[in-house]
Amino acid sequence: MAEGLEPDGWRARGAQYEYRVLTIDQRTSRSEAGRLLTDEAEYGRWELARTRLYAGGARKVWLRRKIIRVHRTL
Repeated sequence: MAEGLEPDGWRARGAQYEYRVLTIDQRTSRSEAGRLLTDEAEYGRWELARTRLYAGGARKVWLRRKIIRVHRTL
């Protein structure tokens, strides 16, 4: 994982979406953060759900993706 990017945890909410919370520290540039989030969206099928910018410059980002449930057919 890139420097300055820490996963806070994984949470499944309800039965439709899975959430991932990332903390990006203030040393990470805005363009680098955008590139990291673009990679997550493209390769991990995550979409941006929420962002929060803190006074010190740190960012907290909530990503979500649909949970695909497979049902037995036999």
